[in-house]
Amino acid sequence: MLTKIDLCSMALLKLGEKPIQSLTDDSASAKLSRTLFDPVMDTLIASHPWRFAISELNLTKNTDADFLIPSNVLRVIKTSGRIAGDRILSDTEMLRITAIVRTSVDKYPPYFISLAATRLAMEFCIPLLGDQTVFRMLVALYETELQTAKFIDSTTTLNDSISDFSLINTRF
Repeated sequence: MLTKIDLCSMALLKLGEKPIQSLTDDSASAKLSRTLFDPVMDTLIASHPWRFAISELNLTKNTDADFLIPSNVLRVIKTSGRIAGDRILSDTEMLRITAIVRTSVDKYPPYFISLAATRLAMEFCIPLLGDQTVFRMLVALYETELQTAKFIDSTTTLNDSISDFSLINTRF
């Protein structure tokens, strides 16, 4: 089972650094890991509708007559209401939303793990190494891995075929 420490260690290894044993260590690597891990992963997950991070949620009105967006929601993708800050305004009593939610590390698919490690390595590079050349190489690697990860994610399950559509039937 993959952990935050494992993922941060993978990122450090990409930089040629030693892996960490704990996020509470007093080393610069551990300090960077515990400071940057959650915001970097939240941003990476929210940046694309990754299939592993999408969830449909049913919300009920709170006492203020609106819907509070749950704290694990990183981005609302679809709602029939109007988003205002951390709330959704709607006249309905129940609301179904599709959202990108914070996902634990052990649920990351393999194609995302490599991407996440590279992204973390990018974030760690300048504070740890101060090397712009290595940073630029990581950016190029990240862009390649991002395209690959998006492709794999988008083709993970096949779309349902259109079985009964008059225009297709007429064509044949």
